[in-house]
Amino acid sequence: MEKTATLNLRVNPNVKEKAEKVLSQLGIPMSVAIDMFLNQISLVGGIPFSVVLPKENLSVNADVMTDEELLEKIEKGYSDYTSDKVQDAATAFNKFREKH
Repeated sequence: MEKTATLNLRVNPNVKEKAEKVLSQLGIPMSVAIDMFLNQISLVGGIPFSVVLPKENLSVNADVMTDEELLEKIEKGYSDYTSDKVQDAATAFNKFREKH
């Protein structure tokens, strides 16, 4: 049998918990998943997935909008607010967390 090496890692507890839930559903222990990840690094000669910054959504970037586009967005937001088509951030985040 192969010898084993010990890794001591510090990770974000929320990230770890979410990963454990997924791995549990897959029937894969965390140690096996980490071993798989390290093997893939060796096989592909780098990180086995794309590591890039997310593309920003230019439709809500005021720096690249014309004054007219910005005014249109503000008016739509105010219209949504006055017609109860919005919710507070805490409620929206809680609903998002329940789904993910």
